[in-house]
Amino acid sequence: MLEPLLPGRHGAWGGRARDNRLFLNAVFWILRTGAPWRDLPPDYGDWKNTHRRFCRWRDKGVWAHLLEALITNPDFE
Repeated sequence: MLEPLLPGRHGAWGGRARDNRLFLNAVFWILRTGAPWRDLPPDYGDWKNTHRRFCRWRDKGVWAHLLEALITNPDFE
């Protein structure tokens, strides 16, 4: 349901859906554990790249856009 709202392009190396899912799971892990980015398990990818991407999404307003979509669209409940 969120996939159309996420940045990325179809056919990108690694596939957009898989890449975004892994990235979001990494962010959820950070939020759930409260751990610093440097403690991100390697299964989620390099912590520096993941943190950089998190910041890019923040700077582009992606997180605010996702939150707004979740708040205003009852289908996301």
